[in-house]
Amino acid sequence: MEYNFTLKYQIDHGEDDGDDIAERLGAGGCDDALLGLGQPGRIALNFSRQAKSAELAVLSALSDVKQALPEAVLIEAAPDYVGLSDVADSVGVTRQNLRKLMLQHHQSFPLPVHEGKAVMWHLSDMLQWLSQKMAYQISDNQLQMAKVTKQVNLAKSLPELNKQLLKDMKPLIY
Repeated sequence: MEYNFTLKYQIDHGEDDGDDIAERLGAGGCDDALLGLGQPGRIALNFSRQAKSAELAVLSALSDVKQALPEAVLIEAAPDYVGLSDVADSVGVTRQNLRKLMLQHHQSFPLPVHEGKAVMWHLSDMLQWLSQKMAYQISDNQLQMAKVTKQVNLAKSLPELNKQLLKDMKPLIY
């Protein structure tokens, strides 16, 4: 099965140019990724990877990038953090339709990851809710990829976790 996802990295490419980075990635097994160069010191790799599962697709891509660019530091796996427009686009409805659902079903609507000027959710939470509560037809491939990228982003934060604080907070926040 083919899985589509993006891995965003910080790199210290110093004297390397885009061609050198692309060659290193291609030689390292990332020839199924489109390389995006934008902000200095940042790259995005849009993968279309064949694998038996979303998890294997992402794990093999992470491994290939680490081998090709050992200095690269993962910033984010996508799709994961999304706004209403992103979710609407991914399920083929309007943003207004999702906003209406959010207002009508505020008790069960997924809680955002960030609430402020820009409100963000985990895509997997939104897709599961739409599938289970609203009977939307969500492809298993899309849901599995969203679940895996969420787990990658959560796992990336684990080294920063204060375990004692988590233990003290757990009964207060769950």
